[in-house]
Amino acid sequence: MSGKTTEKLAMFPSRMNIALMKGRLVGAKKGYELLKKKADALQVRFRKVVRDITEIKTKLGELMRQSYFSLVESEFVAGDIKNVVLANAIESATTRVRQKKENVVGVSLITNETHIEHNVKDTVMTGLARGGQKVQETRNKFLESVKCIVDLATLQTWFFTLDEALKLTNRRVNALEHILIPRIENTIAYMLSELDEMEREDFYRLKKVQNKKSKDKDSREENAGCIGCTRR
Repeated sequence: MSGKTTEKLAMFPSRMNIALMKGRLVGAKKGYELLKKKADALQVRFRKVVRDITEIKTKLGELMRQSYFSLVESEFVAGDIKNVVLANAIESATTRVRQKKENVVGVSLITNETHIEHNVKDTVMTGLARGGQKVQETRNKFLESVKCIVDLATLQTWFFTLDEALKLTNRRVNALEHILIPRIENTIAYMLSELDEMEREDFYRLKKVQNKKSKDKDSREENAGCIGCTRR
């Protein structure tokens, strides 16, 4: 069962402490508003990432299907191209992944970017009439699939990062809303009630003192009058 706490901080009731707690209350409410805005922004970005993951998974499935279908067509047209591909393989990779950081409301997100080098020796024309062209089409299909996989990896990383950041921010928001701010408000209310009670007690004590002084004065006047009558 969730709800605001009824606890209060252990502080001596005084005007200075009330002013101090009111300052802390203003800061806590400001922090709550900022964290709430951050949580809303993270939630919006998180939902967008979820939608993008769903779309890119569908796209990746279709690309992989087309890539392997194109590979079968290439082998049908050009024959077994494995030996040709291995013979023309270069020592360094033509597809590289570079990373950069992006800041989203204080959360650092890592973006993976695919860079493909096109100034390298392409696969030679092999097999029958359009064999080499078909092999190049297959290569391009798989390169597009690799780029899609890298994009999916970026989104999956964002998903887990934003999920953790969103959980942490929501915990802080809930702690401020249901624990810290109510405690400060309860403490202020307690100290105000205690000070009011102390003021009432002081007023009652002062009233009693004034009544006592008034009675003593009346008694002295009566005694003085009785003494005057006796002398006469």
